Amino acid sequence: MDYVETTVKSDLVYEGRILKVKSDTVKLYNGALAGREVVEHNGGVGIVPVDDDGNVYLVRQFRYPAGKSLLEIPAGKLERGEDPFECAVRELSEETGFTADEYTDLGRFYPSPGYCQEVLYIYLARGLKPGKMHLDENEYLDVLKYPLDEAVQMAMDNRLCDAKTIIGILKAKQIINGKS
Repeated sequence: MDYVETTVKSDLVYEGRILKVKSDTVKLYNGALAGREVVEHNGGVGIVPVDDDGNVYLVRQFRYPAGKSLLEIPAGKLERGEDPFECAVRELSEETGFTADEYTDLGRFYPSPGYCQEVLYIYLARGLKPGKMHLDENEYLDVLKYPLDEAVQMAMDNRLCDAKTIIGILKAKQIINGKS
């Protein structure tokens, strides 16, 4: 059964540079009314760059909401209406300096569908060619190289705690191993 909820009323609570927050009233399947808080975000893209030697490149950067530095796949925010693949190409170059000969779409997912409509797209990038990083203003990060098998183990033993990174690393490993 599909328990669709229908929006009855929607109030904009906050609008910032990267997100909006709404307070909605919805009609439930049984006819009752309920409140929903929704974060609107343009979404983002993550890229798993793997070189010809089987190394993956991750970035370490401070994440203010988490209150610490996290090790992540290169990633970035989609601009309104931007094609996810074009964003992936741009973010890989910006954050690592790499360009890639081959991209494989690893899919998309909702990172937190209980309150946010954001969608993240993940790509595997291979055939890497080095270049010069060109970070956004006030963006600071380090690029680190790990054998892909080590990154998989880091995901499995909780040394990686960013969802898009864990999903990207595990999916990339499956694709590279020929299991999809």
